[in-house]
Amino acid sequence: MALGTAVVLGSGTSNGVPTLGKAYPPEYLAEPKNHRTRASIVLLGPTGNVLVDCSPEMRLQLLREGVADLEAVVITHTHADHIMGMDDLRSLCLKYQREIPVYTSPGYQEDIRRVFPYAFADFPPGVFVPRFGLRDVKETLDLGGMRLRTFWVHHGPLLVLGLRVQNFAYVTDVGHIPESAWDQLQGLDTLILDAVRYRPHPNHFHFEKAVEIAAALGARQTYFTHLSDDYDHHETNATLPSGMALAYDGLRVPF
Repeated sequence: MALGTAVVLGSGTSNGVPTLGKAYPPEYLAEPKNHRTRASIVLLGPTGNVLVDCSPEMRLQLLREGVADLEAVVITHTHADHIMGMDDLRSLCLKYQREIPVYTSPGYQEDIRRVFPYAFADFPPGVFVPRFGLRDVKETLDLGGMRLRTFWVHHGPLLVLGLRVQNFAYVTDVGHIPESAWDQLQGLDTLILDAVRYRPHPNHFHFEKAVEIAAALGARQTYFTHLSDDYDHHETNATLPSGMALAYDGLRVPF
């Protein structure tokens, strides 16, 4: 029996798909799974929901999936496509009349304070701003009735948080998986893994590398995320090995 469900809120790269200023064939745009909002997931647990990253489309993503409550937020890193939806947490702060717990590294906490200084400032009654309860990520987080195991991967010069719950793992924005994290990714039923584009990228796995890594890790099913418009959903899936597929907005994975 499944403990919970991971919902892919967004499967797109930092520009989203379709990207502004580009022309696309009508048949590409006619496929809903080729429309990708910025990368994020939510873990629906037995006692609460945990949001992983706050994309610029976060409000629309959560409304689309009918997610009305969050116990906590986990931020993998503070690039714009992963935090610029945080202001919309103000609605939940108002609903709960308290801050939202936000788990990330101390360095990324400083980025959040810099980008959203008003979330930590005093205001007169009647002025509503988001309130973030910044907390250090630990090796395990007990949230939503789930035990999340955390680890760090490399995204160019940056560290990005990876997560595992039960036999499900999520690794976005990655160009190298160190041995310590590799050990956390064994024996998986489902892995969601970065595969930003076809040609090599200095900070992300590209298509060929992502397929190679997925095969080496050996999850029963791997879904690729953080996808650019290089990928036509059905055409690309037809080229992938058994047990691998592109993620898409709205994908649900029980764990």
